[in-house]
Parts: sequence; structure tokens; C-alpha cells
Amino acid sequence: MTVYGDLDVSVIDELPPGRKAIRTIHSYDGKRLPVFKFLKEEIAKGRQIYIVYPLIQESEKFDYKDLEDGLESISRAFPPPDYAISVVHGRMKAAEKEKSMKLFAKGITNIMVATTVIEVGVDVPNASVMLIESAERFGLSQLHQLRGRVGRGADQSYCVLMTSYKLSKDAKTRIKTMVESSDGFYIAEVDMKLRGHGDIEGTQQSGIPFDLKIANFYKDNEILVHARNIANDILDDDPALEKDENSLLNRQIKKMTARAKNWSIVS
Repeated sequence: MTVYGDLDVSVIDELPPGRKAIRTIHSYDGKRLPVFKFLKEEIAKGRQIYIVYPLIQESEKFDYKDLEDGLESISRAFPPPDYAISVVHGRMKAAEKEKSMKLFAKGITNIMVATTVIEVGVDVPNASVMLIESAERFGLSQLHQLRGRVGRGADQSYCVLMTSYKLSKDAKTRIKTMVESSDGFYIAEVDMKLRGHGDIEGTQQSGIPFDLKIANFYKDNEILVHARNIANDILDDDPALEKDENSLLNRQIKKMTARAKNWSIVS
């Protein structure tokens, strides 16, 4: 829509006043003890911690860390009364989730163990560390959203990406991108290159279908925007394309409209 539609683009590329950039660190499963030591140091400063898992229970299909198993090891590593843990995941009842979230938001618990249900809508300025288990399981958009749960106060915040040693080429690119950048625009661009832009007129949401014969979204962005601006100028001057100089364009659009598919019926 931003390329072909009649929308303007507003760019917000600065942090709110008083906030610091989040430091993102990549660590492997074998280095868990130093990571837990770091978490304890942050809690000792009065900060709070998120620990996010991709799965609730162990899966036969995926070799990823799960919340139930992780909660046991976290409970042993962070025992009461020095530490208090909240748990939130998608199988909990709404009232249970809300109660657990409130305990964390009020600072009664200092560790939140969760799945991606906390991806949006959670605002705890005192939380300074986001530890993402099996980070290779998540896409760039989710990783960026999860990282955004910290860094909401004036203190230095951190995002720790824990992965196995076996990483695919795409997973390595995602982790490297997160460590090197906090620019949402750049991250979205890398994400589109990895996943593909999908079908512009159809239902395919990723991949690279061969629907554009000339243009390339990655290389031709400036040309596409320039062409869009020219199209807007033409429509401002001649909305119905009735002028002689626009007659060829008018005929071409009528041809395209006649064979266009109606995608609005797709739910």
C-alpha cells in the first residue's frame, strides 16, 4: 500500500527522551551459567527479568527449549525468598494471566517466565533484561517485538538471545541482524529479503512469486517510489484519465481491470 497506494509514510526513527539503546547479546546454551549470573546481578540492582520460551511443553517435532522444563531449572537457579517468579502462557485462563502479570508489574515478582503472549501490551519500565530461549525459533519481527518489552525506563537494558550451536544460515542471519541493529526499518528489510515479499495481488504472504516481470522490490525501491509519485501527479491533474496524453494509460488500466481477480472475498 505504501508503494502503490495513496498513503503517506511517517518515519519515527528516534527513541523517546531519556531511554537508552538496548544492548543485544548472543549466547549459546552451553554458556547458561554466566547468563544466569548476569540475571542475578541485574535483579540485585532491583531490576526485573523476562525469560521467554517458544513452546509450553516439550515437542517431538522440534528440539527447542520449552517453558515447563525451563521453569523447573529456573526455580532451582532462582530459589525463594530472594527470587519470585510469575508464569504466563496461552493455556492459562485470562484471570490467571492477568493476576500473574499484575504481580510482575507491581514488582512483587522479579522474574517473568512466559511464551510470546507477552509480545505486545506489556509495559514494565523496571524490567531490564529480555532472555529469549531458542531464539533461532523466532522470526525477526517477533524477536524485535520481544526486545521492545525492555528498555522502557531510564536504566540500561539488555536482550540475550540464547540458541543451540546448530543454526541454519537464515537463523545465523537473524541473530546477527538483531545483535548489530535496533533499527526496525533495517530489520524489516532483512526480514523481507529472508522470507520474500509474497504475492502482491494474491494470498501468498511470503516467498518470491514471479509476478513482477521488471521491478525488484529490494533493488528498485527508489524507482518504485518515484513511479508512485508520478502516478499521483497524473491522477491529481487528470483523475478520470480523459486527457489525450493519458489515453494509452486509460486503455491499459481498463484492460488490467477487466482481468483482475477480486481478492476481497478472501477471508
